Amino acid sequence: MQIASQTFVDQGLKYTPKFYTLPLNHDDSNQGNIEVFVREVTYADGSNHDRPWLVYFQGGPGFPSPRPNGHNGWIKRALKDYRVLLLDQRGTGHSSVITHQTLAAFDSEQQADYLSHFRADNIVRDAEHIRQEMGVEKWAILGQSFGGFCSLTYLSMFPSSLLRSYITGGVPSIYPDADTVYQATFERVKEKNHAFFRQFPLAQTLCQRIADHLMDNEEFLPNGQRFTVEQFQQIGISFGMSDTFLPTYYALENALIDINGKSVMRYEFLDLMLQHQGFQTHPIYAILHEAIYCQDAASNWSAHRVRQSYPEFNYQPGQAFYFTGEMVFPWMFEQYQCLKPLQPAAERLAQKADWGKLYDPEVLANNTVPMTCAVYADDMFVDMDLSRQTLKHVANSQAWITNQYEHNGLRADGEHILDRLIAMGDQIAANQA
Repeated sequence: MQIASQTFVDQGLKYTPKFYTLPLNHDDSNQGNIEVFVREVTYADGSNHDRPWLVYFQGGPGFPSPRPNGHNGWIKRALKDYRVLLLDQRGTGHSSVITHQTLAAFDSEQQADYLSHFRADNIVRDAEHIRQEMGVEKWAILGQSFGGFCSLTYLSMFPSSLLRSYITGGVPSIYPDADTVYQATFERVKEKNHAFFRQFPLAQTLCQRIADHLMDNEEFLPNGQRFTVEQFQQIGISFGMSDTFLPTYYALENALIDINGKSVMRYEFLDLMLQHQGFQTHPIYAILHEAIYCQDAASNWSAHRVRQSYPEFNYQPGQAFYFTGEMVFPWMFEQYQCLKPLQPAAERLAQKADWGKLYDPEVLANNTVPMTCAVYADDMFVDMDLSRQTLKHVANSQAWITNQYEHNGLRADGEHILDRLIAMGDQIAANQA
């Protein structure tokens, strides 16, 4: 069922919503359809009506396209050269959204089969279908994080449909398997932990106190879910973003309180911990996160297996405390309230070994589409060295490697970052001429 949606104008920008009915499986239309939602962003006065389109691919997987609030950031810069198309990737936002509620009518086998169609290859096929329906000859793409993975898939599958490709914090590894990726990212997470505890030495004591308390006492989040050490460790995902160390320290200071001589967790802290659990509302992120790295192989809970080579992340009383990052683990489907109904499907997908190819190395090696990337040297989510290995194999690509930003650079300073990437793309195009 489509939501009621309307065209509106805000701060000189016109927002036009559109829905497209597309196949769940682009190779077999008999498997039914899904709805995919996009929002067009243009100047309200129509002054950029003749400019090419720029399609935005959101990070994740499993999160909708931005809902802009103002004429600012990367959209402000993009609209100088393009019209912008904000795509809610299938399963997110208004695009046949996937939650524990919408999947409840399926058994686990049906859930797993349905979810297997929600990776980058089909996200790209959706975009390509929409391009054709719109009658657009070629358009540009901008991919943030996982959106950058989608961009490289687009360059592999439909390069003749693209004018330019801009990627921020999301050049994927096209050869290493999931284990190699997680070995690299665990190292990056360790570095972030060391930086945090170096800046706030007392935080180590506070974290150990919280972890020990959770091991000895039952504490429950506002949704009734028991809060555990493993869940507490996962708030370290925020360390991949800028300006998160200090808010984390403030939260640690505010975790425990004595009531009648007994130490308990403050409700406001527990409420904050629940807010950190985006897996509850965006289950694709948990269920398909490892699958974004899989080509002709199963993940077999890669992060969980790699974690065993890093015993420091398995907290025990008396040892140093470490936060984890964006990794997903099988126990999450035993603990998280909204993931519990999806545990059998998640297990099926973790064992699925017949994932299709996401990238075509030969096509990328002969790429003619100007591709410019912001690669963040300190990125906790996408390892710089793996990104650089990929870029060696993509023709007409150029990277701006910087330690000025964290993974969320596009959100923090998008106007400047996109401006630089557009200028770099213009230079590649000029050199091709």
